[in-house]
Amino acid sequence: MKFVRHAVCIDCGQTVAARPEITTCPACGGLLDIIYDYEAIKRSLSRRVLAARPEPTMWRYAELLPVETETAARMAAEGLRVGNSPLYPAPNLAAETGIRTLYIKDDGQNPTASLKDRASAMAVAKALEAGRNVIACSSTGNAASSLAGNCARAGMETYIFVPERAPKGKVAQLLIFGAHVFSVQGDYGATFRLSAAAIKKYGWYNRNAAINPYLLEGKKTAALEIAEQLDWQVPDYLALSVGDGCTIAGVWKGFCDLYHAGLIDRLPRLLSVQAAGCCPIHNALRSGGPLQPMAENTLADSIAVGMPRNPKKALRAIRESNGVAVEVSDDEILAAMRLLGKSCGVFAEPAAATALAGLVRARKENRIPAACSVVCLISGNGLKDVANGIRAAGEPRLVAPSPEEFTL
Repeated sequence: MKFVRHAVCIDCGQTVAARPEITTCPACGGLLDIIYDYEAIKRSLSRRVLAARPEPTMWRYAELLPVETETAARMAAEGLRVGNSPLYPAPNLAAETGIRTLYIKDDGQNPTASLKDRASAMAVAKALEAGRNVIACSSTGNAASSLAGNCARAGMETYIFVPERAPKGKVAQLLIFGAHVFSVQGDYGATFRLSAAAIKKYGWYNRNAAINPYLLEGKKTAALEIAEQLDWQVPDYLALSVGDGCTIAGVWKGFCDLYHAGLIDRLPRLLSVQAAGCCPIHNALRSGGPLQPMAENTLADSIAVGMPRNPKKALRAIRESNGVAVEVSDDEILAAMRLLGKSCGVFAEPAAATALAGLVRARKENRIPAACSVVCLISGNGLKDVANGIRAAGEPRLVAPSPEEFTL
């Protein structure tokens, strides 16, 4: 990898060779960061180079990704079309929320309908480099379905562990994509532990984003796209929902990489949003102490993670960005689903709409100013959880098939 120097442990500082199969620090078990040679990147990559590049997927940013040049080219040519999701100006929603300038990044337009395709595409790329053809993970749903779809495209086998509460729409995707699916009788913590034991036992490639440092490198491409789509004018705030902590950590790393590579001249502040019924990262942020597990008491299943596996990187991202953290109720999440749909024509699953719910709350509480620019990252499509879509919007009116009797 021409532009990757190595990995480094965020706990003990140990330097680790950036081999395809690395997970955690061999010295202390801590999480790893991928470190780049930014001066070399500056010599090869510029705004002008990117503007002339026709590749429409996340692999257009190959110099900022931890893959071999040949792997990036192969994924671009043969993989699913991951990335290049639309960034919509949202003037109607801006007026509703009292924000000067607002954009919606609709990552539900990825192939399996969530941002997690970015991480799963990276998992496939690194598994190819490691010579593996079986990948496994635990997931509340989206990571699993994205892995299954991307592996199906690559001709790889997948073993997926999901909590038994995972929505049927996501489980259906898994089964349609041919994954080996195990519905675990327990919460996400139990699901993660079982997957970790099975991965170790059978030697599968590990797609669990919390411990595989490469997967954050996939997720960070959402930030790279936002910057390029805004003509390198960084928004004041980036609003996103938080569960395991991997997405907020990855997106922050993306903006930091752009800054160090000289492609942007400032960094955004993060607006971190968790469900009030499951907000262990925010509790740790306020207390300044270690993370304490919580019950997973929210309808936003994709962020219902009572024992996050990546709290350190998430907390670091919020703190480094001088970020804002808010929690929202399930009722606020359902209201945000309706608001996003009627003002923007974007259907978000509950976890994705949580980002907008947090923006609404932050503005009402004057946690962020009206005169600012915000990108709200919508991480998953509402068709993944139709039951809660109906719960948010209500049932249609039932009428008789008689023109004479029909009235408004």
